Amino acid sequence: MVSIMKRKWTDKKVLILGLSKSGISAAKYLSSKGADCYITEFKPLQDKDIETVKALEAAGIKVETGKHSDEFINDSYIAITSPGIPPKSEIFIRLKEKNIPVIGEVELAYLEATAPFIAITGTNGKTTTTYLASHILSSEFNAPVCGNIGVPPTSLLDKNPDYFVCEVSSFQLATAPTFRPQIACFLTFTPDHIDWHGGLEKYFEAKISLFKNEKQPFCAVFSGADETIYNFSKTYSGEKFIYAKELEKNCCYIKNNAIYFKRIKEEEIIKLNEIPLVGEHNWQNTMCAIVIAKLTGISNENIRERIMSFKAVEHRIEYVTDINGKAFYNDSKATNPEASFVAVKSFEGKNLTLIAGGRDKNTDLTEFCTQYINKYVSTVILIGEATQRFKDNMEKNGFHNIILANSLQEAIDISLTLDTQVVLLSPACASYDMFNSYEHRGEVFKDYVKSKI
Repeated sequence: MVSIMKRKWTDKKVLILGLSKSGISAAKYLSSKGADCYITEFKPLQDKDIETVKALEAAGIKVETGKHSDEFINDSYIAITSPGIPPKSEIFIRLKEKNIPVIGEVELAYLEATAPFIAITGTNGKTTTTYLASHILSSEFNAPVCGNIGVPPTSLLDKNPDYFVCEVSSFQLATAPTFRPQIACFLTFTPDHIDWHGGLEKYFEAKISLFKNEKQPFCAVFSGADETIYNFSKTYSGEKFIYAKELEKNCCYIKNNAIYFKRIKEEEIIKLNEIPLVGEHNWQNTMCAIVIAKLTGISNENIRERIMSFKAVEHRIEYVTDINGKAFYNDSKATNPEASFVAVKSFEGKNLTLIAGGRDKNTDLTEFCTQYINKYVSTVILIGEATQRFKDNMEKNGFHNIILANSLQEAIDISLTLDTQVVLLSPACASYDMFNSYEHRGEVFKDYVKSKI
């Protein structure tokens, strides 16, 4: 891979793969630096993108849709890819044949940035931890969120942040060959995105590439609660902190119903009952954010105050409202069973109705049924394409209080008739059978629930 650091972009032909937020941001940034930008999108032009394309073309950026033409590809200096395009795709093969290097938008931002990155990765928990870390750091720094949450880091390059607090997916890491953040955090690891990476081992390799060889961050932060990650941390030779486990030093942990941080001496940071986020998993997210804050020099007082003022990120065990004694929570971001595990467990001791289902990822449901549905859920309402497989697995594992609904709205109507304390949308599935995205699914849920007040 040829480094592009400190390159002059004037009159360089740059190919942008995909009409995505990250691709558009990269094109705008590079065009402002004098590059000749070409955006190629394989999908046909959609109505929602017409005005965007007109604006890009008015700014001198060329756009094609419905194909990847030789005219756009040939003689490109470099290609910037969107994270959703798998490396086994035809366009990657064609670019390799033409010796055109390919990097992701996060890599581009890193190479162009003058401020350090804080990178947060993991199967689940990334977004909440990223927002919370940014919220705490912003008490003393300009530390915006970016990355895999809809804010391309290239869009922040001209805004002079002190830190880029960047959520990074395995897709982005796979196309970031030199990305070396100042602090890198690995939160959770469970099976996901197997098709994209071509296997669980390759998915794990993409995650740990953030910590390998010359890419080692100045400090790594690992979960002590995730066995796979903790075992990997034992092999890591660089400076590191462990959270969710008490060690002799360099750790953050729970004791006496409070979170403590220990570098050399032990310091109490915050009481558990002062944390507004629901669930043990969110205590772990909070511990990771505390480590980040301490490593960047934030005072204990500011850390505690900012945690207490933090509100749950949208679509992540987000409290919606209370109707006739029933508390409704939106956890639409739970697109795999492992994400739903932690949401369900967060309401231990409550009479819980779970709304689940959607586009099936065909992951093993045994643990989901035996360890979580059977233990923590009173009623399950199923929707979407995965309904039958989820129903069969639940019944096979001894859970029978299942109701089928034809739509999310019908599921909500049914939940209002039940004797339950909490109604939780935590689908354990992708959204694309009935919705445009998990965000769309969550918005529909919230809007319809609020219409019932």
